[in-house]
Amino acid sequence: MLSKPSVERASALALGLAALSSLASAGPCDIYASGDTPCVAAHSTTRALYSSYSGALYQVKRGSDSTTKDISPLSAGGVANAASQDTFCANTTCLITIIYDQSGQGNHLTQAPPGGFSGPEANGYDNLASAIGAPVTLNGQKAYGVFVSPGTGYRNNEANAIATGDEAEGMYAVLDGTHYNDGCCFDYGNAETNSLDTGNGHMEAIYFGDNTVWGYGAGDGPWFMADLENGLFSGSSSTYNSGDPSISYRFFTTALKGGANKWALRGANAASGSLSTYYSGARPSASGYNPMSKEGAIILGIGGDNSVGAQGTFYEGVMTSGYPSDATENAVQANIVAAKYATSSLTSGDALTVGSSISLQVTTSGYTTRYLAHTDTAVNTQVVTSSSSTALKQQASWTVRSGLANSACYSFESVDTPGSYIRHNNFVLLLNANDATKQFKEDATFCPQSGISGSGSSIRSWNYPTRYFRHYTNSLYIASNGGVHDFDSATSFNADVSWVVQTGFA
Repeated sequence: MLSKPSVERASALALGLAALSSLASAGPCDIYASGDTPCVAAHSTTRALYSSYSGALYQVKRGSDSTTKDISPLSAGGVANAASQDTFCANTTCLITIIYDQSGQGNHLTQAPPGGFSGPEANGYDNLASAIGAPVTLNGQKAYGVFVSPGTGYRNNEANAIATGDEAEGMYAVLDGTHYNDGCCFDYGNAETNSLDTGNGHMEAIYFGDNTVWGYGAGDGPWFMADLENGLFSGSSSTYNSGDPSISYRFFTTALKGGANKWALRGANAASGSLSTYYSGARPSASGYNPMSKEGAIILGIGGDNSVGAQGTFYEGVMTSGYPSDATENAVQANIVAAKYATSSLTSGDALTVGSSISLQVTTSGYTTRYLAHTDTAVNTQVVTSSSSTALKQQASWTVRSGLANSACYSFESVDTPGSYIRHNNFVLLLNANDATKQFKEDATFCPQSGISGSGSSIRSWNYPTRYFRHYTNSLYIASNGGVHDFDSATSFNADVSWVVQTGFA
């Protein structure tokens, strides 16, 4: 016969196993609710964050006719229906226009309006993300994240139930730990309601990047820090925390929480393992951060004043009411690991062979005798035939290389100017020598896909995936479908960005 303590231990164990069993099928927001810190905002383009959620995850708009479509999970609590998006967006471009809030609070994220830093579009609004810039799989099922290029941002300045003042809150986000820069600021979280910098302590948001202007962690970065406005904090100091490590995980879980004179940073590989605590303690001692003056707006990809210089990739994230326990966050991390985030192909259509020489033929009617070529550093189109000079044939030939910034895509080296690559600068294509900088490598990496016109191949920029190789007045640009520049004109866009890949002239 068991003693009374033994019976109590057995009962507790049974209850614990039952709780674990129920959480095994739960979503992150079910887990937060069980910890008495419910989600008040829940955003994801990859999956449902509640086990029972079957509503829309996000909305896409296609370039051909500006029609929109909501993308929902394949089943309640499941992965996004990427096939539905692919069918809707076939032979055109698509942008992510809304990231829906799954919490029921109506805290949807839409195109960010202008702020203290004006937006990049003509009307001051930020750019929208490509719907195909961040493909992944979850448990083997395809989905798409939100690839934020500089100038891209989402916001809700009239959010409901988000913490204000010194109220306690928590948040997490799953990010691409290899996509970042030092611009301000790739954030997700609590920000000002007027898109202006209203002072220290008026924000509490997850930041990811390698900016060192305000604070930093160990190594060379990138780091997960807290954007508390007028400061990126890695710990109690306004500058340095040796316990905040540089991140190299492809999928990275960030968890930030803050309450009355306390806050914490925790992070982990989103594909395996458990959360580590990078900081847990008192608020920064600098003026304005204790107590906090949070305002309760929500941002993604930008700073509180609409600073738009940053880049990064967002897959999922939530904000909670109340200060989550470590145990709750640990259970959420286990759920994220169980989702089995993995990389997916960035290219489609005709395969390219690294080391081969190719030439790219224009497909636009009336211009099909032209090929992508260069004159000195200018990339253009020129008429090339089998009887053209050797020099011109070389100028119109390109050696395929593994992508300088991402080996899943490609870079194009000049045949007649070895060591020089096609890259973009201010959206203009140029031929420049590889200077080995991170920026050059990113600007010189491109991802071919099946031709948007229905034939050939279209070649999109890796770091600006809304933009494609386009010939316009015989010059070359990375162009978006219907953007603000003349070379973004929607007229003949599909044909102008579709190319026939041929064996190189030289």
